[in-house]
Amino acid sequence: MYVVVNTLEVGPETAEAFEKAFIDSMANLEGVPGLGRSTLMRPEGKSNTYLSTMEFDSKEDFFAWLKSDSFKASHSDDQAPGMQAPNAVASYTVIKDTAE
Repeated sequence: MYVVVNTLEVGPETAEAFEKAFIDSMANLEGVPGLGRSTLMRPEGKSNTYLSTMEFDSKEDFFAWLKSDSFKASHSDDQAPGMQAPNAVASYTVIKDTAE
């Protein structure tokens, strides 16, 4: 499994609108080959750091998605509230999963 984690710094003044815009954009993920799960996680406490994760069957599936219409549609409204938030993306290969 190949997991991509995106951290997004969203201020409290745009958090609600950001969540709606991000969740709406996730509708474009239906049927993406190799995508098993995608999440958006709201920070607890005083943090402003949201986490978004995507779990792909393989690295190749992720890179194929980056070239897809689904990717373009998911990122088409870069002016949506909070979508200009500073972010950082990291990728991981799962070596052990207790759900297996």
